[in-house]
Amino acid sequence: MSIEEIYQIFCKHPAICTDSRNIIENSIFFALKGENFDGNKFAAEAINKGAAYSIIDKPEYGSGPKCIVVEDVLGTLQKLANFHRKNIGLPIIAITGTNGKTTTKELLSAILSSKYRVISTKGNLNNHIGVPLTLLSMNKSTEIGIVEMGANHIYEIGLLCQIAEPNYGIITNIGHAHLEGFGSFDGVIKAKTELYQYIEKSKGCVFYNSDNSLLRNEIGKCNFNSIPYGLSNSVYCKGKIISSDPFLEFSIFDETKNTEEVIKTSLVGGYNFENVLAASCIGLFFNVSINNIKSALYNYRPSNNRSQLLKKKDNVLLLDCYNANPSSMEAAINNFAIANPQGFRKILILGEMLELGNDSDKEHNKIVQLIKEKKFGEVYLIGKGFKIAGIENYRFYEDSKQLQSQLEKGKIKKAFVLIKGSRGVKLETIINCFD
Repeated sequence: MSIEEIYQIFCKHPAICTDSRNIIENSIFFALKGENFDGNKFAAEAINKGAAYSIIDKPEYGSGPKCIVVEDVLGTLQKLANFHRKNIGLPIIAITGTNGKTTTKELLSAILSSKYRVISTKGNLNNHIGVPLTLLSMNKSTEIGIVEMGANHIYEIGLLCQIAEPNYGIITNIGHAHLEGFGSFDGVIKAKTELYQYIEKSKGCVFYNSDNSLLRNEIGKCNFNSIPYGLSNSVYCKGKIISSDPFLEFSIFDETKNTEEVIKTSLVGGYNFENVLAASCIGLFFNVSINNIKSALYNYRPSNNRSQLLKKKDNVLLLDCYNANPSSMEAAINNFAIANPQGFRKILILGEMLELGNDSDKEHNKIVQLIKEKKFGEVYLIGKGFKIAGIENYRFYEDSKQLQSQLEKGKIKKAFVLIKGSRGVKLETIINCFD
């Protein structure tokens, strides 16, 4: 069956399911495969639960008019998403970067939604499966699409661009992350700038932080319309930090009125300034009023353990344990060092940074040296990445379970605690150890 024929079916049954445990009535079930599962085995079950069709690539697992056999289920999902993207023809903004892409996406969605009907990536569904699902959730009433793109190998961003065909793009920053997959920092640069290369070929537009010399250099290699934001005067959107203790407050300079608009947020940390300024810049470009931008940013509340301030009975927790890499870890520690939580002592709880390959020891040692430089006294380090560098100087635990047991023995009181680490360390499991 051709993509055109499958698309006609999709138009009648626009709900897509990839998990047979959560079938939506009259949806299309795509029997995806993974290392430890084969969705083909659940094709019949999906139909019995109410799916209108199951798309499979192993004929032995389904027959009859409700089972559509294709050469490759994942490839079909991606081709269908691209066909749909072409059909609805709306502006697509692609967001990638080492740090801040999910937060920037959420902030931008909040801003643009004040004026437009917007569909954006849910959570962090930003890979070769998540991007097609995001595109297929859009419809003819959608006015702007926002697609987050993640990668841990070269050529992944390029593939996602081929599927989503973005008109606009932004790389939030480029840092040391997923070095195991990219091979080197040069590999990270090559992978992330695949977005620039696509935008150049498609004659689109890129937004970029003009204060970031690496991005500025990469922009200089390309020939496309570029919209800068940053601290300097010669940018489309100029801003500056007013305060970040604990919540970020910043201003945007309005050249037409020769005034500064002060914007308050519920985001913790100066490192979020780049994210809010990027989202504000794109919002202004799409003619969202400054008042709508102010309201959207003020009302946005971080969640999912991303720069999330959690006030407990006896302690205050700064949760930033959704992910971690050297640049985001350094930014979080530097921000925490200047915080002034009156009446509370500061505690660092840091989980190891994963997927750093041969650079792991070097990067973890840099973080330990930074901790020493900032003179933090009460520090808990978790995971083998920190073992060599940190065990002699600070409290070390093999995993979060070991730390959890320790924290449950002696409850911490009157502390302002930064909890930061890679998602695989599962630091969220210690939250309930604090009253």
